[in-house]
Amino acid sequence: MKFLPTAKQSLILLALMLLMLATRYHHFGTVLHLPDASMAIFFVAGFYLAGTVALPLLMLEAGLIDYIAITMAGVSDFCVTPAYSMLVIAYGVLWYGGALYARAFYKPQLSSALPAGLMALTSCLLSFLVSNGSFYWMGGRYAEPHFAEFVARFMQYMPSFVGVALAYIAAFGAVHAMGVIALNGKHSGTASA
Repeated sequence: MKFLPTAKQSLILLALMLLMLATRYHHFGTVLHLPDASMAIFFVAGFYLAGTVALPLLMLEAGLIDYIAITMAGVSDFCVTPAYSMLVIAYGVLWYGGALYARAFYKPQLSSALPAGLMALTSCLLSFLVSNGSFYWMGGRYAEPHFAEFVARFMQYMPSFVGVALAYIAAFGAVHAMGVIALNGKHSGTASA
């Protein structure tokens, strides 16, 4: 197991950290701002950076962005409750989903797109269940929580959070596929020269 990322992995980590910095303030996005890419970032980071120090670095960055947004930029602290600590588990689910896909299912061919989609969907749903469920049940924001209300709130917010994450993951997948195609073309071109 390597602790420090390689040079290529460091570039990937830097790009993912910049994307988180650019999108985390605006969970739903607006005309001027992209929606939050954090869920997708943790899945993609698990795929590329498993076994490195990147997971705690990304979690630290997420916490720092939230802290700065709340204390200096006027963002509401409504979501910061005792359940906030459960984001460690929610993001870990995404990370390990990406790592599992890379280790067990990934092949640089089109046939691995379906397992990627299924692993991403499963990871995103489980992650959202952890974050949304912990907020609802442990957050102290609902006087009399009950299962029917939890399910209704879960179904209200899940499509946008999971949908955005899957769209980002699909975009990362498309960029990855283009990179694989470009590298294969480069290698086949040099072999024949």
